[in-house]
Amino acid sequence: MKRLLISAAIAALPGMAMADAKADEIARLKSQMQKLQQQMAELQKAVEAATAPAGGQKEAAAAGGEDANTELKERVANMELKVDKLNTASTDGPLAGLSVTGYLDPTYIYNRNNNSSGFQFLNHQNVYAYSNSTFGDVYLDIKKTFGVGPTAPSAEISIMPNRGSGNTLLDGGSGNNIINTAVINFPLSDTWTFNAGLMNSFGGYEVQQSNQMVTLTHGLLYDFSDPGSYVGAGFNWSHDVWAWKFLLANEQYRTHANLANTGTNSANGNPQVKSNNTPTFTARVDYTWSSALDLGWSFNAGRQTLLTSAAQSATSPVPVTNGCLGGNVGFGYQCVSADPYSNYFFTEADASYTLGDIQYNAELDYGQQQKAAWNGGSAQWYGVSLLGHRKWMTESLGKMGATLRYDYLNNSKNGGGGGGVALGAGGYDGVNAFGVDPACVASGAADCKGANRMALTADLLFFPTDQFTLKFEYRHDWASQAVFQRNDGSMKKGNDMLGAQAVYTF
Repeated sequence: MKRLLISAAIAALPGMAMADAKADEIARLKSQMQKLQQQMAELQKAVEAATAPAGGQKEAAAAGGEDANTELKERVANMELKVDKLNTASTDGPLAGLSVTGYLDPTYIYNRNNNSSGFQFLNHQNVYAYSNSTFGDVYLDIKKTFGVGPTAPSAEISIMPNRGSGNTLLDGGSGNNIINTAVINFPLSDTWTFNAGLMNSFGGYEVQQSNQMVTLTHGLLYDFSDPGSYVGAGFNWSHDVWAWKFLLANEQYRTHANLANTGTNSANGNPQVKSNNTPTFTARVDYTWSSALDLGWSFNAGRQTLLTSAAQSATSPVPVTNGCLGGNVGFGYQCVSADPYSNYFFTEADASYTLGDIQYNAELDYGQQQKAAWNGGSAQWYGVSLLGHRKWMTESLGKMGATLRYDYLNNSKNGGGGGGVALGAGGYDGVNAFGVDPACVASGAADCKGANRMALTADLLFFPTDQFTLKFEYRHDWASQAVFQRNDGSMKKGNDMLGAQAVYTF
């Protein structure tokens, strides 16, 4: 009878069968064991008083209680050992400080000018366009932190095999680089951090990742005005309401020092090359005005490769090497520059206001690059982007959101070009609608202006779970020149797109 009562008391111990190997669980278990021992002693006295067993039975009951206590102590000791092993593995083991996150975002796009529709997912086409940018892909962020605390160094790599920088932008968009970013972070103090590697530029309020966007497509400034990505090294500094970033890097889009052919050696016929040895300096400052409002400013200064109409894609904003070699050795769209590189400058200011379910963003851009325009002159561009977003709850559909964005990008000077704009042999980009009107070029006019671009985007969002987001977007783009090329070859001033996207974050 005593053994049955003792066993029943042991079975009532909460948490014994599901102890989760934490230090606080060990302490709780010890406390419960002590209470159980007291209860067992009291129970034993009560049973002895009620039944008054013989002396031999008393000795057997006492021996049974000691066996139960010994078993409990052994179980506690085993759990302590397991907790120690788990704590050691969490701080010193190979998986310590490792995190893997990401998302999938299959996307459906209908494009009126192309008269095309279909799903875009894992699309290995390395062309970058506003209708085919950083969506419809698998994104993985792998981060390893070495140690604990704010001064622990870390290494972080983001993999985006098909629509990331490695596939669409870096070094001519070769299409075989799955790395999107790769950064080493080494804190020097609570305020200073050294970082180096491949990273996205500091410009603008928009982010690359679909699961952090409240629209499906990116704005015109993100795609064609803001710088792309850099390989370099720099420092981050933050204190109180201020935060700074400094980076010394290659020219944008380049994972190595660029080399351009400049001719041939007259003595032996070997090619002559020139490198862009001028680094780009880029920086950003953020001021946290309040818990809801952030004000930012960034700039970039350096030298950039000149595009040429004979050696670049009409739909890729990636700098490429000179294509004017031959009878007329020169650089730029008209092959009139003697240098394959020219001075580049960009600056922008942005503001982000987020309070509860309300979000507002604004951005102003200005950039210029010497000898980078269609007619051989300096390229100049400026623009504005405004975004508003709001979420709300409904009884039937759950949490919802709506976004409205307006973009304007002026790229008319000297026929257009510069920044992320790349013009084809005819002087225009028929997919993204930049450059000169073909009718103006055909007329022989010398002062053809480049197209100014506008876009109005409206999104409706649904949030079935915290990990799952559905986006539905209508986007209307138009230009000041007839530079949108339709599927029948005709030129128009506008285009419409419909899109749907499912984003699952893990």
